[in-house]
Amino acid sequence: MSACNSQNKKFYLGMVLGINATVLIYFICWPLEFISLNQIPWVRSSRFNQENVFRYASRWLNHNTDLMSALIEDEDTIAKQMFNSVRIACLILTAPKLLDVKAIHVKNTWAKRCNLDLFMSSAQNDSFPTVGLNVTEGYDHLTAKTLHAFKYMYDHHLADADWFLKADDDTYVIMENLRYFLSNEDPSLPVYFGQRLKPFVRQGYASGGSGYVISSEALSRFGRTGFGNKEMCAGDHVYEDVAFGQCLQNLGVILKPSTDVLNRTRFHGHTLREHVHSRIPKGYMENYDFENGRSGPENISRYAISFHHVQPDEMLELEFLLYHVRPFGVLNLPVEVNVT
Repeated sequence: MSACNSQNKKFYLGMVLGINATVLIYFICWPLEFISLNQIPWVRSSRFNQENVFRYASRWLNHNTDLMSALIEDEDTIAKQMFNSVRIACLILTAPKLLDVKAIHVKNTWAKRCNLDLFMSSAQNDSFPTVGLNVTEGYDHLTAKTLHAFKYMYDHHLADADWFLKADDDTYVIMENLRYFLSNEDPSLPVYFGQRLKPFVRQGYASGGSGYVISSEALSRFGRTGFGNKEMCAGDHVYEDVAFGQCLQNLGVILKPSTDVLNRTRFHGHTLREHVHSRIPKGYMENYDFENGRSGPENISRYAISFHHVQPDEMLELEFLLYHVRPFGVLNLPVEVNVT
């Protein structure tokens, strides 16, 4: 009888230790995006499937508030540390008539998390404020505005950041995820990142709508030899992202992939709704998308960086959902999403 009780105690002790070890491994490894519970043999072969494991784990964590607090504090600490170690200057392109319509919502949401945020317009506005560039306003002159904006950053802020992000006033960027992605990249190399599109430029180019980020070395090359050199960089062009992509290619700047280890996308030139509901035209994905040619929620990285065509009210809603709402007692599981 005692031997039987001893075996039962060992079994339950082993089960508890196993569950706790699995939870610990998951919390340590989930930011690296390579852990899957199916890769842990005892979980894969055990009668305790993932649902049961996390049900027990959630109960255990809810009764260990000190550990929960430590995990939350650690997550915040990491974000703060990365703010200082991965410095990003943000150039947001806008227009005088859009300051109080669109740009103000960027300023009050994600731009606050840039190490430096500058709004670039065709006219200076000291109260907003915006940097006035010597360019003609209008969609057909976005290339000139972009080139002058980067030249301004080269002239005035090259030493203030490691990376330089260009975004529109209807783009939403999750800065923590951008820093996490760039933390493994070297800003002293001539590289840049964004949603890669494949026509027109040999190495592809980054979608202007999704936002793209260039290294300090790429900015240095542009500022030294690209700006004003029409053989290297066209002075104006109807398609800003194509023109700047060609310019960077001519300067030897490499457009690198930005998908995660599961080939899911981080930068998105369409709306969140279009991606979640797979509403991006198939022809566009086949003819333009350089990454994986697919849309849908299962193809969006858990550490997505940007979405485009975000309306002002949606900007505020994204901010609220990302940084305020938290589901209590629920772990961020890699579950399958079914959208009808």
